[in-house]
Amino acid sequence: MIRNITNLIATIVLAYLLSMVLPWWSIMLAAFITSVLIPLKKGLVFFIPFFAIQIYWGAYCYSLSSANDFTLAAKISELLTLGGNPYKLIIATAIIGGIAAGISGVFGKQLSTLFRSE
Repeated sequence: MIRNITNLIATIVLAYLLSMVLPWWSIMLAAFITSVLIPLKKGLVFFIPFFAIQIYWGAYCYSLSSANDFTLAAKISELLTLGGNPYKLIIATAIIGGIAAGISGVFGKQLSTLFRSE
């Protein structure tokens, strides 16, 4: 349980720090690094990075969108046929980021298992 919470917090903090200097894919690098350094078991390898980045990107998108009263988010959600609802866009963005981080976390776990077995 402690390892899960540690991995969740470490992924969020590392994603925040890396996103200051790297583009959007820094979340995948954060999930990969934390999965190698703090190993998780079974399905949690996907879900802990998934939820960590989902929380991070959801909060980050919300804070960016609230700065301009969700005007840009509403226009983009109209283009993506989300009915002009900026909250649906924030949720979709968080889910996409979570999936990318979850897959990266699984890859990190597989790579660490490969090198530890030799």
